[in-house]
Amino acid sequence: MNLAEKQVELVQQLAALKNGQDRLALLVEKARARRPLGPESRVDQNLIPGCLAKLWFVPVFRDGKCYFESDSDSLVVKAVAGLLCDFYSGHAPADILAHDPKFLAPLGITQHLTPNRRNALSKVWECIRRFAGVPAAR
Repeated sequence: MNLAEKQVELVQQLAALKNGQDRLALLVEKARARRPLGPESRVDQNLIPGCLAKLWFVPVFRDGKCYFESDSDSLVVKAVAGLLCDFYSGHAPADILAHDPKFLAPLGITQHLTPNRRNALSKVWECIRRFAGVPAAR
């Protein structure tokens, strides 16, 4: 499934819920079920700087595609970071760079985040974009 198809599927799934708060609650429930990163990945070099919560981000390049994992000591941050990691994982760098996550804004998810949590979301996107855009990082 390409990113445009994934976007349609994700938007349909989230838009079926009543409001942004319900959508965020669904993401938090998914985060609760998400496997935490192992201790070998929860190291300082994988911490995203500038986030109030601890947020670990682990990118991997395999078979021409990017894969992303994240974890946080904040369930809401884990939820929104996981959303982006899941969405962009398994896609080629050029596809990732051509598909901005701004489509999430009308769904009302970001409006229910504190400024610090919105910052975490933008930091994860920045890390994904940087990894996809820098061949040396892969």
